[in-house]
Amino acid sequence: MEVILSEAIFSGFPEHIDGYWGFYLLNEGNMGNNKATLDYYDFATAVYKKNIYAERNPTVPKEMGDVGNDLQLYGSKLYAVINVSNKVEVMDVATTKRITQIEIPNCRFIKFHGGYAYVTSYAGPVVIDPNYEQRGFVAKVDTATLKEVNRCMVGFQPDELEIVNNKIYVANSGGYMGAGSTSGYERTVSVIDIATFKEEKRIDVAYNLERIKADSRGNLWVSSRGDYKKLPACLFFIDRQKGEVTDTIPIAATNYWIDDDLLYVYGTEFSYITHDWEITYSIVDTRTHEIITRNIITDGTDKRIEKPYGIMVNPVNKDIYITDAGNYVTPGALYCFTAGGRKKWELEAGQIPAHFVLVPSK
Repeated sequence: MEVILSEAIFSGFPEHIDGYWGFYLLNEGNMGNNKATLDYYDFATAVYKKNIYAERNPTVPKEMGDVGNDLQLYGSKLYAVINVSNKVEVMDVATTKRITQIEIPNCRFIKFHGGYAYVTSYAGPVVIDPNYEQRGFVAKVDTATLKEVNRCMVGFQPDELEIVNNKIYVANSGGYMGAGSTSGYERTVSVIDIATFKEEKRIDVAYNLERIKADSRGNLWVSSRGDYKKLPACLFFIDRQKGEVTDTIPIAATNYWIDDDLLYVYGTEFSYITHDWEITYSIVDTRTHEIITRNIITDGTDKRIEKPYGIMVNPVNKDIYITDAGNYVTPGALYCFTAGGRKKWELEAGQIPAHFVLVPSK
């Protein structure tokens, strides 16, 4: 196998970020091409290294695999969820050398709690089918042995999950069954009790859920992709104590990052009626639920971004990082903006750059 050596690019902005060395960025790669790659940006040197996994793991067949769907850090290990390759790739966070892989079919997102990793899985094959019969599950993995130890069944095609107060909240989508209509979409958030690892209830939200994140008060922000026709994409607020939706924010929320009490969000909403995309950027106050601005990017650079695909906010200096998947085939781009929304730098990333994780220095 030919190993492509990592490419180093200098951003021109070396800086000390208290508490963090830098960040990893997982590029999804186009489905069916085994092109998921891992990049790393070092704050102190301002050097961005592309495709470091392949260089540091030259004997791994097909390198990272097919479609990098999530990236998280826990302890000294880095976990990459590789969706179509049906595995979670486990690496040493300092060297990115492979430790092992955990086989989980059609895996989607990962979160950690109390020495265990929890991974959502569609369970069945990748196929659009209104009669899809395989419910999804959450896999429980012991992070000491790196072995799966249990499963909890949830709804159809579960996507992102969040863990708050010893409960796991899972956004069920039913995405394989909807097929452009509402008939097959799921519309609930599954609630799993961690102690028993049983689904104890479901919270009704809206069709075709995808993202779910908790704010500093432990309340949940859930996104719906709608039905791509008459039902628009929206962002919903679940009051955790009440266990129900108590507010709706009328914006598409394809992906978002919560920093302090601000929710930074972009929306890429496709319509089967217009056959066009609507792209939006917003900041929402998680305390008041007000949309503070619809202009995260203030210098006009947003006009150059074809398809925003990933987002992160630096917790120290509040820089905003947004990736562009472009045409999904050629290398994407990574943009860094100041807290005020002005471009600081941009670099070429891998194919479909998507998932960030900060690397702490302590």
